[in-house]
Parts: sequence; structure tokens; C-alpha cells
Amino acid sequence: MSQHHFQPTLKLLDATMIVAGSMIGSGIFIVSADITRNVGSAGWLIAVWLLTGFMTITAALSYGELSGMFPKAGGQYVYLKEAYNPLMGFVYGWSFFSVIQTATIAAVGVAFAKFTAYLFPIVSEDNIVMNLGFMQISAAQLLSILIIVILTYINTRGIESGKAIQTTFTMTKLVSLFGLIAFGLIAFKPDIWQANWTDAWKLQSRSADGVLGDYTTVAAMGAIAAAMVGSIFSSDSWNNVTFIAGEIKNPAKNIGLSLFLGTLIVTIIYVLTNVVYTAVLPLNDIAGAEKDRVAIAAAHSIIGNAGTYTIAILIMISTFGCNNGLILAGARVYYTMAKDGLFFKKAGTLNNNNVPSWALWLQCVFAAAWSLSGKYGQLLDMISFVVVGFYMLTIVGIFRLRKKRPDLPRPYKAFGFPVLPIIYILMGLTFCILLIIYKPSFTWPGLIIALLGIPIFYFIGGNKSHAAANTD
Repeated sequence: MSQHHFQPTLKLLDATMIVAGSMIGSGIFIVSADITRNVGSAGWLIAVWLLTGFMTITAALSYGELSGMFPKAGGQYVYLKEAYNPLMGFVYGWSFFSVIQTATIAAVGVAFAKFTAYLFPIVSEDNIVMNLGFMQISAAQLLSILIIVILTYINTRGIESGKAIQTTFTMTKLVSLFGLIAFGLIAFKPDIWQANWTDAWKLQSRSADGVLGDYTTVAAMGAIAAAMVGSIFSSDSWNNVTFIAGEIKNPAKNIGLSLFLGTLIVTIIYVLTNVVYTAVLPLNDIAGAEKDRVAIAAAHSIIGNAGTYTIAILIMISTFGCNNGLILAGARVYYTMAKDGLFFKKAGTLNNNNVPSWALWLQCVFAAAWSLSGKYGQLLDMISFVVVGFYMLTIVGIFRLRKKRPDLPRPYKAFGFPVLPIIYILMGLTFCILLIIYKPSFTWPGLIIALLGIPIFYFIGGNKSHAAANTD
């Protein structure tokens, strides 16, 4: 049994930077193209981001209560286990390990490589360095793996190393994004703005070549849900800070506050960035941006050819910092699961630097495998349904815990309870139902992956393992 313990060294600023840094990866620079193709108008483009921001902030405020009740490593896994049972916690932890976190790390790593290729074409995804017949391996995939390995190694050196990278890179990208917004507003083009915002609330499809199509009322709701897949993916991972509660000073207070501040800052940035897109690019150019790289098209419109390189550097900074936060936080979930007897035993040990290095390296191996597979992008689209489903279950858990364990200390109570949590649950339920009806390919693969956790739980003797862990 390891004698090492997590060291609470992260302050409120560090925790806030983990929230913001884990959220901002490459999505904000890309997904607005697909959103515009789904909703077809400037007003609805902004509305999708506002709806997502409202859902994210509402969920974050609700999680504040849970983080105060259970201020220890593991976060959402612990909340689900305590509110329901070990099986529910394991199904989430299994989904988290098998695809949610590891595939996200891979996707963000490859995004880093793709935009690095703007400066160094040799690392392009088009540069195939190995052809194994059944699969091709590109330079971008190898660079992604290299970055994941480097960041994993840095994080095995202790929480201070990971913290330094996270705070520095997140502050840099926040300043850079606000700079892009400022320059975009200065470069405001009245004729483009007026054209985009004329009939701004007509919900319609818009193809990449500008062809418009009408929706029935019900289909329009499905289009909004499909559009929100991108914005929800771009706003996800805000809960990563809850996984490292054991290393945050005064977690009962600072986790809830960092969740609110981080999600609020990112929501403001995301909405303003999309306002800038509509101020400098015609809607057809947003919907038809080459390889969906809306930010590059916008930056080119704002500052000319230098914009391509400016955005490439910004996305490199953004994705590097984002992956550091994902890598740092994810391993703490596996650590806590192992302590409960629900994961590899070695994942529940800390090294001499008081971090779960074995869990970090296991996560690294799986993320590298996803990088090589090339399938992470599809799975991330498909997992949005499951991610929102787990968020809803966790927020329902607040109601359950208030009945099951009313005497448990609650230094922070969910803001707007019960109204805001109920609104989130209803919005999340609507989103999931619409995806089931109109985008079934976005739902069943993720659901199957999650449900596989049930037989695995019983196969590994989940109930017995958990009971044994509780008696240690």
C-alpha cells in the first residue's frame, strides 16, 4: 500500500485555469462551420452557443454542491457512486477511460499536429510515414503521440509541473482569444454584418456551397440538437477540475468557484468569437470554410495572410494547454476507481512525486492507440449523447443526495436550486431525445460503449471488489 498522498497545492487561479484550459481546445476554431450548415442564420448560430453556455454554467453551478460534499479525487465518478451505487459510478468511469477522456486527448493531440503543419508541412496528416496495409500512419498522428507522451512525462514529475504548464498556456490563449476578438471588432465590416443579420432568426439548412433549405417545425428542433453537438463538444471537460479535488487548497470552496468562473469566462469568449465571425465573414464563407477552419478564414479577413499563421500558433498553444489539463485530471479518476477495487490495482498508487504515474502512463497508451486509429473524431461526435446523459444523471444525483444524506455538510449549495438544475435536466433530455430521433448515428455507438460497462462490472466482481475496498 502506497504511503504517498495527494498534496493540496493548487489555488483558485490554478483551478480556474484547469477549467478554462480543459474546455478550450480546437473546437471554437472549427465547429461553427457545421453549426451554420445546420441552422443557416447568424442569430441561431449565436443562440446555439448561448444555449450551450447556459447549460454548461448551470451544470457547473450544480456541481459546486457536489464538490463541496465530496472534496476528494475522482469527481463525477464519486458523485455518481455516492448518489446511486458503485455500478453507476463504474459505468461512467469505464466510459470515461475507454473513450470520453482518452479519445479526447487523442483528438486534441492530432488537432495540435494538424495546425503545426501550417508552419512545418512535414508533420502534415497527408504525409504518410507508414503504410501497414490495414492502416496508414501519418506524421500528424506520430506528432500527436509524441506530445501526449511528453505531457504525460511532465505530469509524472508532480502536480507543480502540470500546474505551471496549465496556468501559463491557458492565460496565453485567453489573452490571445480576447486579442482576436478585439481585432475582429476593430475590423468590423458593416455590409457583411448587415447581410448576415438580415432575417437572422430564420432557421434553415445552409450547404457548404450556399444552397438553402427549409425545415419543418419538428425537424428544425432536430437541427438545433445536431448543431449543439459541436458546441457541447467544444464546451466539454469543464468538470475535469473535480477529478483533482485532493490537490486543490480549500476544495469545498475553490472547486465550485473555479467551475463558475472558468465556464463563465469560456462562454463569454465563445459567444464573442462567433459574433466576430459574423462581423467579418459572410455566412456562406462560415458554412463553407475550407476543412471547417472558420477561425483561419476570419483571421485572414482581419489581418491578411499573416492570419493563417497567427491562428495556427494560437491553436497550437490552445491544444497543447488543453491536453495538459485533460492528461493531468483524467488519471485521478482511474486512481480513485482502483482504490474502490474497480480498476487495475497499480492505478491506485502514487509515485514519489505524489501523482498516479501508473494511471498516467496507462492513459497515455490508450490515448496513443486512439491517435493511431483515426476513429476518435467519429466517436467524440457519438459520445456527446452519453456525456450529456451522465451530466443529467449527476445533477439528478443532487436531488437524491438531499433526500438520502440530508445531514452531509454542504458548504456550497447549488445556485438556483431546484429551478436551474431542473431546467438543465429538461434541456439535456430534449437534446438527447432529439438526437435519438434525428441523428441516431450520434447516439447508439456511445450508448453501446457505456452499456458495455455493466457486464464488465460484474465480470470483474464489482460488488465484491467495492465491498472489500470499503473494509480496507
